[in-house]
Amino acid sequence: MNGRDLLAIEDLAREDLERILDTARHMKEIGTREVKKVPTLRGRTVINLFFEPSTRTRTSFEIAGKRLSADVVNFSPSSSSLKKSEGILDTAMTLDAMDPDAVIVRHSVAGVPKRIADALEAPVINAGDGAHAHPTQALLDLYTVWEEKGTVDGLCVTIVGDLLHSRVARSNLAAFSKMGAEVRLAAPPTMLPPAVESLGVKAYTSLREALDGSDVVMLLRIQNERLDGCFFPSVREYAATFGLDREKLRFAKDDAIVMHPGPVNRGVEISHELADRRPSVILEQVRNGVSVRMAVLYLFAGRVADTPPLGGLG
Repeated sequence: MNGRDLLAIEDLAREDLERILDTARHMKEIGTREVKKVPTLRGRTVINLFFEPSTRTRTSFEIAGKRLSADVVNFSPSSSSLKKSEGILDTAMTLDAMDPDAVIVRHSVAGVPKRIADALEAPVINAGDGAHAHPTQALLDLYTVWEEKGTVDGLCVTIVGDLLHSRVARSNLAAFSKMGAEVRLAAPPTMLPPAVESLGVKAYTSLREALDGSDVVMLLRIQNERLDGCFFPSVREYAATFGLDREKLRFAKDDAIVMHPGPVNRGVEISHELADRRPSVILEQVRNGVSVRMAVLYLFAGRVADTPPLGGLG
C-alpha cells in the first residue's frame, strides 16, 4: 500500500482500492468457517482509540483483529488519564510507546487522526473524524456494491440525506468516483455542501429526479447531534420528501439496491419494511465491514514485518 496510514480515501489510488477489495474477498471466506480465526497477525497489537461512541465500527475492528489473531486493546476515555486533563496527543504517544502495530482512531473533531498520525510511529487508521472522513465505511460500502453488482465502474450511485455533516458521504463520493461510478447527491437545499458542483457530481433537491436510473441508493442518517433544528421544518416533512419507501424506490432501476451506514432512524430515512428486506443490503454492509477491516489491518498493520501471503491465510 502507498503510505503508512489510512486517513482518507483521497490518499488512495484506484489500484489501492482494488487491492483492498480483493483482499477483503479472501477475508470474507474466513467468516464462513467453523473456526473463524487465522494466525496472520499473531503477535501484533492493535489499539482501538475511540473518543466517540460507536457500535459497528469499533466492534467490527475488534472482531477483525481477533479473527487475524492480533491482540486487540480497547481504549476507554472515561477510565483513562484524559479524565486527569491529559491531552489527546500525550495519551496517544503514551500508547505508542507501548509499541502497538496499529492504532485505530475515532474522534468527533475533524483532523484529530491526522494529528495523531503525525506524532506516532505506529500506522494510524481513521475510523471517523468529525464531518471529514470515514474511509473504512466507504471501503465496506464499495465492497458491498462490488459484490452485489459484480462491478462498480459505470454504475449510478445516489447518496441521499444529510450531506452537509456526513463524513460517510464525503468518503463514499471519493471512493465511488475513483472506481468509475456516477455519483449523485440528493438532499434539501440546506443540507447540500457549499459549492457542491465543484465536487464534480450532480446535486438534486428532488428525490424522484435523483433516483431516476439509479443502481444504488445510499441513505444517510439524520445526525440530530449535529443539527440545531434549522435545516428542515420537521422530521415528518423530511420523511415525506426524502425518506425512502418502496413507492419512491420504483423510480430507481428495477434491480437497485438500498444501503445505509447505520444507525438507522426507521420511518425517517427509510421505511420499516424496506429496511428489513431486499433490496436492502444494510446487514450485509455490517457483515462486510468485518471482512474489509480485516483486509485493512492485514495491509496496514501486517506489513511492518514478514507476513504470510494471502495463500497462507489457512
